[in-house]
Amino acid sequence: MFLTSIFKYADPVADLLDRWGVFRARLFRESCVFHRGNYVKDLDNSPASYIFHPENAVPVQSWFDDMTDTELLDLIPFFEGLSKEEEVYSMLHKLCNR
Repeated sequence: MFLTSIFKYADPVADLLDRWGVFRARLFRESCVFHRGNYVKDLDNSPASYIFHPENAVPVQSWFDDMTDTELLDLIPFFEGLSKEEEVYSMLHKLCNR
């Protein structure tokens, strides 16, 4: 789980979000890079957040409250295939039409 909030605030929120201990790690603001007045994390739905590694990105739409949204579920087969690859950049390139 990657949150841009400080540990003191975000850890209790993370406890609520991860009641069953699914996430192996928690990263907070301390793990972000401060760049041009913003905290940048490497994993996010915002292109501004992956400006340092755009070739690693899998763009997704922001999610707010659409309970019919299946974008991440639809990506499961892609990520399963990606996990079996030695070199992932060609698959990422195809997915993102870069």
